[in-house]
Amino acid sequence: MSKHLPLLTRLTRQLAASDTPDARDEAIRILRERGHMHQRSEKLTKAGEAREKLGPAGRAIDRASKASGRPASDYKYTRGRAVLK
Repeated sequence: MSKHLPLLTRLTRQLAASDTPDARDEAIRILRERGHMHQRSEKLTKAGEAREKLGPAGRAIDRASKASGRPASDYKYTRGRAVLK
């Protein structure tokens, strides 16, 4: 890895835990597909940097909020998940 990227590291570990072959390459592919990583380098885009700044808790809350249509303030992060308060 060229630079410590928590977003890439976490996604790679999640994919490896689910026995995804070539987990790091798959994580890079996913991040590029989502627009979070530049196509020709392993640097994060502005959107990727914003996601990385959220951290795992912020990303979980953001995903739950988008999926439900409820405001992010309705959620809290506990035991690795976003749950309603």
